[in-house]
Amino acid sequence: MKMGHTPYGYKIENGKAVIDNEAVVKIQTLYEAYLAGASLQKAANDAGIDVKHCGAKRIMGNRHYLGDSFYPALIDKETFEQAEAEKQRRAKALGRLNRKQNKVERSAPTQFYIGKMIEHYDNPAAQAEYIYSLIERSVI
Repeated sequence: MKMGHTPYGYKIENGKAVIDNEAVVKIQTLYEAYLAGASLQKAANDAGIDVKHCGAKRIMGNRHYLGDSFYPALIDKETFEQAEAEKQRRAKALGRLNRKQNKVERSAPTQFYIGKMIEHYDNPAAQAEYIYSLIERSVI
């Protein structure tokens, strides 16, 4: 079985995810520092994890830390949910929740027409070029 990226705090031994005891202390310290009021970057630094703001946020949002069929739990559900709620609270206080806007997928309003093929070429490239030259586009 080929493994992808192993989340910080785990290591793979004999095909199973096991807790990296040194890293789990850092992860728990990260959550504690963040919930005590430190910024994501400061909490990561205090925990001895060398990541920037977005890296700390990604680590803290990793649901594998709650435990699943492959990864053992590193953080209890209450701590994880408190951190998620705190991230939302801080984002709201800083006015960052309104930044995301749903993008509407739009396609160009075009229709294509192809003229009647009159000529035939033995060279496939020349035939393709001729056929493409018959395509007409009109914008609706």
